[in-house]
Amino acid sequence: MKTAAALLAAYLIGSISFGYLAGKLLKGIDIRKYGSGNAGTTNIQRTLGTLPALIVLFLDISKGWLAVWLAGVLTGSETVPLAAGLAAIMGHNWPLFFKFRGGRGIATSIGVMLGVAPLVLLIAGGIGVTLIAITRYVSLGSITGAFTIPILMILFHLPPLQIAFGTGIAVMAIWRHRENISRLLQGTENKLGSKVNLGNEAKK
Repeated sequence: MKTAAALLAAYLIGSISFGYLAGKLLKGIDIRKYGSGNAGTTNIQRTLGTLPALIVLFLDISKGWLAVWLAGVLTGSETVPLAAGLAAIMGHNWPLFFKFRGGRGIATSIGVMLGVAPLVLLIAGGIGVTLIAITRYVSLGSITGAFTIPILMILFHLPPLQIAFGTGIAVMAIWRHRENISRLLQGTENKLGSKVNLGNEAKK
């Protein structure tokens, strides 16, 4: 019963779309109708500005960490928090409260990894941030950082269950970025700092 409660709570916490709420509160818009059509931090930065993006980033990271922490407190288990972390990311990507249209899950994944394997997060995050700084492509840094998570877990000889968990995070992140990957290959991906004209509704 406690396990089920922890997983349900994690999914519901993940389903709180702070990006969507920021768009509604600050501009009265559905952020998913502008820019990339995504409710994540990068689209918030392009559409609403840097400060709202940083606040959304912090809140999305926090909900990932909270889901893992709460599952540990509720169950006292070392394995349930891993499943709760995945549930929180799924909640962010496919939020119950917002017609199952959410973000890419990177910020929430950061929070989850902070609670599960902070050293792996530090290294993978460092690789991702470095790529973003060099290329100005947030998606490329996010994809690469996610891809390195299970690799680092293997190199650090973490338990098989944690490696499977890291692989799950990586697969979800890369799958959610499949359109970005296509644009990167075509050379049409937007770079960090590009702005969105709120007068132009984007693709849904």
